[in-house]
Amino acid sequence: MTNKNKLGIWMDHAHAHLIEFPTDGKEESMISSKFTHEEKSIALGKSENLMHNKEQHEQLAFYKKLGEVIRKHERVVLFGPTDAKVELYNILRADHNFANIKIETKHADKMTDRQQYAFVKHYFDSQPTGANQ
Repeated sequence: MTNKNKLGIWMDHAHAHLIEFPTDGKEESMISSKFTHEEKSIALGKSENLMHNKEQHEQLAFYKKLGEVIRKHERVVLFGPTDAKVELYNILRADHNFANIKIETKHADKMTDRQQYAFVKHYFDSQPTGANQ
């Protein structure tokens, strides 16, 4: 099993920036949804119902990828400007495989990479080791 640690994820419905904490010198990684503006336009041209179905399918696939990463950690903070963090949180809480992972959501505006890293560092430095939501 991988070394369990802390993870911060700045996310919206299109992108998720993953920030390991404490950092071990690795670059932060990013996961993107495959439902792009171009795909939305193509699907909408065919039918609005098809567009919504495709969007839901791609969003669930995006959240599933994030869940695979989150599963390797003990503590996670989801933050960002949209409701995507809450949607992901609710999906994870409904899955018993994530029951032992401490996950919290925080609202945050758009941020630069440095601001995201500073947010994650401040969040985990200010939390007691046993903090739980």
